[in-house]
Amino acid sequence: MARRKADPVKRELIQQMLTMYQPKDFKEFNEMLKDMFADVMQQALEGELDEELGYTKYDYKNKETTNSRNGYGKKSVATSMGEVELAVPRDRNGEFEPQIIQKRQNKTTSDLEEKVLSMYAKGMTTEDISRHLDDIYGVDVSDSMISQITDKIMPVVREWQTRRLEEVYAIVYLDAIHFHVRHEGTVVKKAVYIALGINMEGYKDVIGMWVGENESSKFWISVLNEIKNRNTQEILIVCVDGLTGFDKAIEAVFPHAEIQQCVIHQIRNSTRFVSYKDSKTLMADLKSVYQAVDEKTALANLEEFGRKWDEKYPQITKSWKANWAKLSTYFKYPQEVRTIIYTTNAIEGFNRQLRKVTKSKAVFPSDDSLLKMLYLAMIDITKKWTGKRKDWAIIHAQLEIYFADRLESCNY
Repeated sequence: MARRKADPVKRELIQQMLTMYQPKDFKEFNEMLKDMFADVMQQALEGELDEELGYTKYDYKNKETTNSRNGYGKKSVATSMGEVELAVPRDRNGEFEPQIIQKRQNKTTSDLEEKVLSMYAKGMTTEDISRHLDDIYGVDVSDSMISQITDKIMPVVREWQTRRLEEVYAIVYLDAIHFHVRHEGTVVKKAVYIALGINMEGYKDVIGMWVGENESSKFWISVLNEIKNRNTQEILIVCVDGLTGFDKAIEAVFPHAEIQQCVIHQIRNSTRFVSYKDSKTLMADLKSVYQAVDEKTALANLEEFGRKWDEKYPQITKSWKANWAKLSTYFKYPQEVRTIIYTTNAIEGFNRQLRKVTKSKAVFPSDDSLLKMLYLAMIDITKKWTGKRKDWAIIHAQLEIYFADRLESCNY
């Protein structure tokens, strides 16, 4: 990246200021900037009142109004450099309405709000943010003011929750994470239902987040119906964990969607009671099942696995056979597609980042406070989601072949 060329006039002016003030460190440099800012604002306020009255201070010869100056009022204004004290000029009739710093304005720009929202998005509590602003910027902001600032994001959240979605998603991952929320005087455990999608161009996006009761297939139906009502006509493949009834919920709303149950979840759940001394050998044998070249080979290897391990761990083979219809979906696709659908790692990685942000909050005071923190965290996380998979062209070509009829039916 080329170095930005400084304006020679500005550079000379900065050099003169540094020579005049000679700051010893950054703190003194910041104080210099604050003083300069205060001077500029003060002159601007005086100029505004001159314009309002039609004459400058002490220029009584040109005075053509009965109104006049009436002293000053003190005002503290929060800036990115710290708090600045201003003397706001007043007029006798009380008609003067300054524009550069308005009467009820206590900060110069949205700079403060941006800082608060950024810190909130990174999981800092209102108390931490208040302390940070005081320590770093010299701005005394109460916890309640910080809450008021973050509450301003809620209309944006509501708009995001109802935005129009893609007509077709290549893949959608569904999962839920749990938080403690205060409700009617008691602390309850609530689920945040999350849908993450990859569109047909290969770009990843968070479709939505919904706060509800503990995870259930009944609530997932309402989530899927909302997705459909917001323009989505087709989801080619849905990737889920092993929640009971998940497949029925999906089939009720998107009956043609292929369902892939997370293989990694299945491995964890089915082998959690395996003894340490058997673990290495058993996992190697199980790998021959889920990493088989095709479904026929995978089933043969599962039978072999059962003959070897059923006497000691009968539930493993039983569980894999019971869930086979949803676990084996990925075998019909080439390796590029298999890689992105056999596990829900894409959404679990996103969930881990959300948990990292929210770990400082043991209990959220309301559903809205939980949702606004998750939304701000989501915006911060997804800033990096600018590209698509390098092999998406291959994946896209395969999906167009496998799902030609469904894509044609929705005029894709």
